[in-house]
Amino acid sequence: MGQKKDLTGSEKSKIVRYLAEGCSSLKIAKLLKRDHRTIKRFIQNSQQGRKKRVEKPRRKITAHELRKVKRAAAKTPLATSLAIFQSCNITGVPKSTRCAILRDMAKVRKAERRPPLNKTHKLKRQDWAKKYLKTDFSKVLWTDEMRVSLDGPDGWARGWIGKGQRAPVRLRRQQGGGGVLVWAGIIKDELVGPFRVEDGVKLDSQSYCQFLEDTFKQWYRKKSASFKKNMIFMQDNAPSHASKYSTAWLARKGIKEEKLMTWPPCSPDLNPIENLWSIIKCEIYKEGKQYTSLNSVWEAVVAAARNVDCEQIKTLTESMDGRLLSVLAKKGGYIGR
Repeated sequence: MGQKKDLTGSEKSKIVRYLAEGCSSLKIAKLLKRDHRTIKRFIQNSQQGRKKRVEKPRRKITAHELRKVKRAAAKTPLATSLAIFQSCNITGVPKSTRCAILRDMAKVRKAERRPPLNKTHKLKRQDWAKKYLKTDFSKVLWTDEMRVSLDGPDGWARGWIGKGQRAPVRLRRQQGGGGVLVWAGIIKDELVGPFRVEDGVKLDSQSYCQFLEDTFKQWYRKKSASFKKNMIFMQDNAPSHASKYSTAWLARKGIKEEKLMTWPPCSPDLNPIENLWSIIKCEIYKEGKQYTSLNSVWEAVVAAARNVDCEQIKTLTESMDGRLLSVLAKKGGYIGR
């Protein structure tokens, strides 16, 4: 004899309604054409309510085991709580307890994205630090590009939401909905730009030099002769920057030899303008903000750049002496920014 189907959601709703009307379980069984025992069992289970949860005694962690967990967490970064405890041969600990223990000695972090450093890179970073150790960095113009999208970096649209409130709806678009390429520079306590690269333009050597001609040169032309004589121009090793065409163009403008800073490979952590980009992005994407057009995100970048005061820029440019010392202390390794 085949097993009969369970009560459907519709049938359960009808049983509740019939009970409210004063119908007996036998009458309800006849109305729904179901077995009387099935109806009776459902009514009894509903009246009993949920069973109380029995709290199981939690396993106690000894001081020796805590030390083992701390060592394992240090040896295996980004490991799960289960993997850390298993490597210490500690079993029977629920996830909530594992996480509570780890919170006192560790933090949940994402892996940092950085270019890989090999032995040659580290040596070049050390040589660069030694070369510019006595440089007056208030005379260096630090430059770089930044791309901003309509949606912002992944994972930034997170935050606390009150109980009973719904999370705001975010638009889903491919590649962040497109973006704008921005160029800027900082020197001493002054911000140069930001300037917007024309939409659809790929920055090769020729377009990069033309861009500098239309933007940077206008600012540079207004400076005094003594300023131009002492200024050092910094750019990274992007192909459009380090090409022979771009180097020759800068030389024709008087930016050559000692006036053009050599740059070590894979070294975004040494460029203080990267910190400026972080400040601007935190401002334009705060509270998970999205944009509907490229012009609106560009206007947000300009507004955020205006809010960066001179003291913040001065703090960034004055941090270079410390960065160079950190590179030498870490033998060319990455430094914290």
